[in-house]
Amino acid sequence: MLHDAHGRPLEYLRLAVTDRCNLRCFYCMPEEGIKYMPKHELLSYEEMLRLVEIMTGLGVRKVRLTGGEPFVRRDLVPFMERLAAIPGLDDLSLTTNGVLTAPHVPTLARLGVKAVNLSLDTLDRQRFFEITRRDELPQVMNTFHALLDAGIQVKINAVVMDGRNIQDLVPLAELTRDLPVEVRFIEEMPFNGGSHVATPESLPWNHRRIRQHLEAHLGALTPAYTATGATADEYTIAGHQGRVGIIAAYSRTFCGTCNRLRLTAEGGIKTCLYDQGVLDLRAMLRGGATDADIAQALSQAFYHRAANGFEAERLRPVHQLNFESMATIGG
Repeated sequence: MLHDAHGRPLEYLRLAVTDRCNLRCFYCMPEEGIKYMPKHELLSYEEMLRLVEIMTGLGVRKVRLTGGEPFVRRDLVPFMERLAAIPGLDDLSLTTNGVLTAPHVPTLARLGVKAVNLSLDTLDRQRFFEITRRDELPQVMNTFHALLDAGIQVKINAVVMDGRNIQDLVPLAELTRDLPVEVRFIEEMPFNGGSHVATPESLPWNHRRIRQHLEAHLGALTPAYTATGATADEYTIAGHQGRVGIIAAYSRTFCGTCNRLRLTAEGGIKTCLYDQGVLDLRAMLRGGATDADIAQALSQAFYHRAANGFEAERLRPVHQLNFESMATIGG
């Protein structure tokens, strides 16, 4: 297994299959959307499969498909079938906004998809529209119930936004009372295609305040076991079937056990969410590099990655301090 200079293993790849999305969440992109990449600039499915095969040889055992919205890309399911057949890949999962996902749930179950992260910031239809700029909450809830009915583990990802959805935190957490789901509350990050403004200290709703708010309404949050490398601090609540989680994504409290890489839809490697991209695999693939060449480049990039997100941010060139849309990074 490959380790970086700080002793962290490479086990997990977040693979963005597209930069396109059918929602326009204000914290992810501007209202007019972003300039999408032409198709020829995206990695082909064949190129992605080749890279995943190389990475399993370096220790990757888990792949999570992200976007944009993965199901916006045509022929995703046949690609997933080929991906699931790669030797050494033990865990295939995905993150989706749920708008187009429900019809594919039986196939996901057949492929052995273990978990689906469902992006859902509110259960209120009007606030959903205000946040996403689309009236798609019924479709998302259809996906939510279809996943539960199929026995697929569901983790709801809710971004906590001051003045936008604070009234939704408790109703979302209440889903765990009668359902075996995990609802995870995420600190808001500056990845909407704009500039980095706040600091972790000035963030109105950081991980500490989120926990205090939930405990004030639901009772004590009891820390639960979390696997090494997990980004969420997970908690149980007395009388609840499911769990809640809190992800200190902007405070960056979990960097010490990070075990992942991100591969963007155009073939860039990010060894940290906050770096500027450290390796262009598309150029290597299309320039005739061998699998051994690519494995060596990946090994070097992973070994030399920043100790944490703060260091990765400091290393960004000054002209790159505008932060990308999360849709281009891979959710």
